[in-house]
Amino acid sequence: MNVSILLPLLGILLGGVFLASQAPINAALAKALGDPVLAACISFGIGFVVLAAISAFRGAWPSGSAAGSAPWWSWLGGVLGAFYVAVVIWGVPQLGVVSTVAALVFGQVAAALILDAVGAFGLPVQAITWQRLVAAGMILGGLVLSRTG
Repeated sequence: MNVSILLPLLGILLGGVFLASQAPINAALAKALGDPVLAACISFGIGFVVLAAISAFRGAWPSGSAAGSAPWWSWLGGVLGAFYVAVVIWGVPQLGVVSTVAALVFGQVAAALILDAVGAFGLPVQAITWQRLVAAGMILGGLVLSRTG
């Protein structure tokens, strides 16, 4: 495996570790505060401050015209992320981290199959193959097993 693939793969794996860790951390904050939406708000607020500082340090602020040229739907990522964080905070105490993450991953893979197949949001079209369906089925099987054991 070459470095151009290995580095992004390792970064994504680390992101997965962080997401799995973020779930119980945010759930503990929600328990302490008594509100999962407030905990999500605080999580996003801290994330915003960190990312704004990094962006400012890198000089990465866009011009008004660059921001205005983005498609309308490209601004929905924050809304989707807010839903994700809030629902994970709510779900982890009820399902546990393994089942929550398994359900998230299955949802992501199921949606990714469709997004790839239709070339959504400017992505190149990738066919739904039997291998991809089996991979999604295995993830679903893992979710089912995580709830029956």
